[in-house]
Amino acid sequence: MNFVKARRFVRQFSRLLLPFSIAVTLLLWQLLVIQAKFPSFILPPPLMVVERFWRALQDGSLARHTAVTLFEVLIGLLAGSFLATVLGYFLARFRALEQLIAPYLVASQAVPVVAVAPLLVIWFGPGMFSKILICALIVFFPVLINTVVGLRAVPENLRDLMRSLHARPPQMLRFLEVPAALPVFLGGLRIGATLSVIGAVVGEFVGADRGLGFLINVGRGQYDTALVFVAIFTLIGMALSLYGLVLWVERRTLAWQRQPEMLRVAISETENL
Repeated sequence: MNFVKARRFVRQFSRLLLPFSIAVTLLLWQLLVIQAKFPSFILPPPLMVVERFWRALQDGSLARHTAVTLFEVLIGLLAGSFLATVLGYFLARFRALEQLIAPYLVASQAVPVVAVAPLLVIWFGPGMFSKILICALIVFFPVLINTVVGLRAVPENLRDLMRSLHARPPQMLRFLEVPAALPVFLGGLRIGATLSVIGAVVGEFVGADRGLGFLINVGRGQYDTALVFVAIFTLIGMALSLYGLVLWVERRTLAWQRQPEMLRVAISETENL
């Protein structure tokens, strides 16, 4: 009984860790401003950032620029993940294709996105398409690698079992390869979800008239450091929300790993092929 109470106490305490750490961070921030006597254009106090956030929210500028960046991030994430998944499937199936394409993929990752972004903006213009393309490029590689690793990690004895049950390739993909590769794939998608935010901001830094990256440039040019903090915290919130969304999808799609009865149902469906 005491053990159950201790576990309950630890669980409740762990829920308070994040609010407590945020409160401590804000307090240290305020003390640093007071002790060092920084001017507001160097390091604004937390209350000034909150006030600037409220003003940006009231005049609609924050919502407008956030919507633009969020749209670029979502479309870039979906496009990059889809292309990476399709190509990763074929690379996992055909070794010769991997030997042909892999050097180019690795070479593309040797060049920082910051260096490529100006070229993409020049070639495709400063509109939304170039930002979506940058997001897709930065998401593509981690999702691709995790897809290949996940598909190749499928145990060969399970493949032999599916062949003995006369499973066709679509059935092999649906009942074996996708469930087996899904944990690794979703791990790559978590990385891609956070990197996509970086891609959008990099593109907006290079050339844009909308978006949170543009808002940071405006705040920097006007020495409105509080506005810069507002945009940065909004980007952090966006990245955390996307990361949490992928975690939610992971919990829903991989619930069978934690529920033996669901696993038995999946095995019975496979045996009935």
